[in-house]
Parts: sequence; C-alpha cells; structure tokens
Amino acid sequence: MIVGSDGQDGSLLYDRLTGDGVPALGLARDSIRGGGGNEFKPVGVHSRTDVKSLLKKWRPSEIYYLAAVHQASEDAVKADDVRLFEESLSVHVTGLVNLLDVLKEMLPHASVFYAASSLVFGDAEVSPQDESTPFQPRCIYGITKVAGVQVCRYYRERHGVRVSAGFLYNHESPIRRENFVSRKIVRAATNIAAGGRDKLVIGNLSAQVDWGYAPDVIDAMIRIVRQPRSDDYIVATGETHSVREFVEIAFDRLGLDWRLHVEERPMLLTRRSTVRVGDATRLREHTGWRPTISFRRMVEILVDAERGVHAA
Repeated sequence: MIVGSDGQDGSLLYDRLTGDGVPALGLARDSIRGGGGNEFKPVGVHSRTDVKSLLKKWRPSEIYYLAAVHQASEDAVKADDVRLFEESLSVHVTGLVNLLDVLKEMLPHASVFYAASSLVFGDAEVSPQDESTPFQPRCIYGITKVAGVQVCRYYRERHGVRVSAGFLYNHESPIRRENFVSRKIVRAATNIAAGGRDKLVIGNLSAQVDWGYAPDVIDAMIRIVRQPRSDDYIVATGETHSVREFVEIAFDRLGLDWRLHVEERPMLLTRRSTVRVGDATRLREHTGWRPTISFRRMVEILVDAERGVHAA
C-alpha cells in the first residue's frame, strides 16, 4: 500500500511494484489506484476509522508512507505559517500515528517505510550527515518530518511495529513537479532552445545539493522495507553538485551556452541555502544499495525527457 501515490515517488513506486508483479494499492487525496480488482473508496489517513476499515480489506504486507506537504525554497509567496503547520502535522504526523496504531493491533507483521527528509538536519554542523546526526530543522517541513521520525521510533521501540524511516536527499526524475528547481531548469532550457523564451532566473547558482536519481531512491525504499529488522537510513549519493553544474549540463545537452541565458537573483529565495550531503554507509552495508545513475547522466535524462514532452 502506497500512501501518497500521486507524487513523483508514489507514482514511480507504484509503477515499479506493479511492473514487478506485486499487487499494489495507491492512495492519494481524492483517488485510489489499483487494488487487485477490489473496489475501494478514497480515504483520509487523518481518520483512524477509515484507516482501520481500509486495512481490514486490503491487509498489505508492505506500506510506504510517502504523503507530504511540500514547499519549494524559491516559492516567492510567503505561506500562512499556521495553515501550513496544521496541514503538515496532519499529513506528516497524525496520519502516520493512525496508521501505526492500527497496524500494531491488526497487522503486526506488516513492514512500513516512512519518507523523512534531509531537511530534518537543517543547518547541520556535521558533514556528511548519518543516522546519528542531531536534528536541527529550520523549516515547517523539516520540523514536522522530525516529529514523524520520532513517531516511527516510538512505535518501533514501544510496540514492536516494523517501521523504518528513510532520510531522503534531493532526487529527481522527468515527472518531478514544476515548483522544484530541477524541473524549472530543464523546462526553461528546453523552451529557450526551441525559441520560446530567452532567460532563466535562478536564486542561487552556487548552492550545493546531494542530487540523486529518483528511481534509485525508489529501489532503496523497497530494499529498506524488506529488511528483516527495521531501522533508520540515510538515502543519498554522498556527493554534492552545484546548481551551476546542473544548469551547465542541461544547457550543454541542448547546444546552448548557459551564461547567455541565466540570471542569478538571490531575492527569490525564501529559505537560506545550506549544504547537506548524506552518508549512506548503513544502507549500503545492510541492503547492498548503490546509486546506478551518475549526476551528469541524470541531468541528461531529464533534459531528453523534457525535450520529448516539448516536441509532443
């Protein structure tokens, strides 16, 4: 069962599992995918009653909790903090509590993966970060994801629920939503190459990011949830690249000189840029996982996919 099946990760995970012949049920806010021929009505994880009713009928052996309330760092419109806190707590914490509490009674052998984030480390004083790095969140997303991780640990240690948290660093694919800088870059570059526009504005070209390929991250999730013992894991490449490198590779793929088309405008940023890079040693040692796609190849894949969409 995938909670949050309409985002990048949920969509890729659903396709991967069903492609492997695994019956899957994908839950989104207002829709449900799959279900092996059974009929299900959309449910909200904020309702313990709905969660219990669903699990009685579907009884999954693996559950991926990927639901999230995202806010991009270049979102120029300041969010309403109260509303954003309420929505984030409902999705990142309350829904998770409902799920784990029902599981401890009904499906104690089911295994859960909770998608946490590198943003829980905030302005980390240690680099690279590992599973023992202190939490120092500096944004609502990070704060509420910390709460979700602590909920996982509570149910794992107090009630024996099989739940693992994965601290996900940036990961990209052709279906990344347009409010993320990776998609903004490849879309702008493709439009410029086609003569549709002449400039891309970026908040910080020097920002360093631990960038991975989303299908590799999906593979890590599956490996984690199938471990015999639940634990917390860093899911990262262990190397950083600048936004400038991303831009240069994307424009070069299209035969363009990025310096003629890109403008840096720091005022766009609504949160400070912090270098975060993950140490995935535990994940590698426990599961054998390693990234399969290089940074350069990932950017090229994104550009080629965007070029195909633009041509269509």
